[in-house]
Amino acid sequence: MSNPDVLVIGGGLHGLSAALHLARRGRRVRVLEKEVAGAHASGFSAGGVRTLGRHPAEVPLALAALDLWHGIAALVGENCGFQATGQIKVAEDAAELAVLERRVAGMRAQGHAHEELIGPEALRRWLPALAPHCVGGILCRRDGFAEPYRTTLAFRRAALALAAEVVEGARVTALERHGGLWHLRCADGARHAAPVLVNAAGAWAGRVARAAGEDIPLGFNAFMMMLTAPMAPFVAPVVGATGRPISFKQSASGQVMIGGGHKGVADLSTGRVTLDVERLAFSARTALELFPILAETRMVHAWAGIEGVLPDDIPVIGRSAVAEGLVHAFGFCGHGFAIAPLIGGIVADLVVSGGTSHPIAAFAPDRFGRAAAEAGAALPQPAG
Repeated sequence: MSNPDVLVIGGGLHGLSAALHLARRGRRVRVLEKEVAGAHASGFSAGGVRTLGRHPAEVPLALAALDLWHGIAALVGENCGFQATGQIKVAEDAAELAVLERRVAGMRAQGHAHEELIGPEALRRWLPALAPHCVGGILCRRDGFAEPYRTTLAFRRAALALAAEVVEGARVTALERHGGLWHLRCADGARHAAPVLVNAAGAWAGRVARAAGEDIPLGFNAFMMMLTAPMAPFVAPVVGATGRPISFKQSASGQVMIGGGHKGVADLSTGRVTLDVERLAFSARTALELFPILAETRMVHAWAGIEGVLPDDIPVIGRSAVAEGLVHAFGFCGHGFAIAPLIGGIVADLVVSGGTSHPIAAFAPDRFGRAAAEAGAALPQPAG
C-alpha cells in the first residue's frame, strides 16, 4: 500500500467530506476509522440542516453550506433525503418574543436577512398543531433536514468513487512526525504515512491533537434523541423553542424525532453510551406541552451519539498552531451536520492552498491558549 498525500483520522461525516473534497482536487486520500463510518455522532445526528439561531461566527458558513444542500446531489450523487421544510424557533410568551426580536435585529445589523420574525397568525399557518399559548417565532424558510446515516454513506461512496481509501477498524494508537511525514500506527500493527494529517476524529480529536503536541480543551457529550410511532402528518418544519431545549421534526414515515441537547452518559474509552431516562422524560414532556397531539402516540426508540464539545460551543477548524502539516476539523458541539458539506471544502482549501476564503478565524485551534505536550507521544487508548 503506497503512501497517500493526506491521511484523515475519523470516518464520520466531516472526515468523509474532507476526503471527498481533497479527492476532487486530485489528492490521494486515506481515511482511518477506528470502527465503521458514521459509528458515533454522524450516524446518530438529528439531521438538522439549519442556519436558524447559529452562533454569529457560524452564520456565514451555515449559509454557504445551505446552498450546497440545495444542490447536494451534484456533490455526492444523491439528495441524502434532504427536505427544505423550513425551521422555526417558537416563542412561548412575550419575553421570549422580545428575545427573538433582538436576535433578528442583530442579524439584520450584520447584513443577514435569512431569519424572519413571524407573529401568531403566521405561526399558526406554519404549525397548526402547536399549543395555543405560543405567540410568535423566527422562521428560516430554506432550512430543513436530511437523513444522517444516508448522508454519511453518500459522502463515503462519493469519496471512494474518486479513489479515496476508507480503512475501517483502523484504530490509531500513536503518531509522530519526522522526515516531512506523519507516521501513524494502528492497533492491528498497520502503519500509515503522509505529509499531511487531517484530525477529524470527533469526540476523540482532543487526544489526537495532544499526541501531535497541541492541547485543545475538547470535552464530549452524548446527545440523546427519541422517536415516536408513526402518526398522521401534522408538522412540516423543524421546530425548536426559545426558552427550553427541544428539536422536533416529523419524517415522511410519520414518526416524530425529538431531541434538543439533553445528554446521556458517555465513556470515551469504550465508546458506550447510557441513556438518562429522567432527561428523556423531560424532553418528552416539553414536546407534549408544545404539541398536545403527541398524547395520541408513544415513544418506540431512544438513542445517543458521542459528540465533541468545546468551551465556547463552536468548533475547531484550521491549521495547527504548533505542528506542520496538521489540519483540525472537530468539536462541532452537536450542530455540525448541516455545515459538513462545506467544512470538507474548507479543509481541502487549507491543505491545498494553505488558506481559505471562508471566515474561520473564530475557530482557530490556538484560541484557548497553548499548553503543548511533546510531539510523538502515544495516544491514550482508544483513539479515532
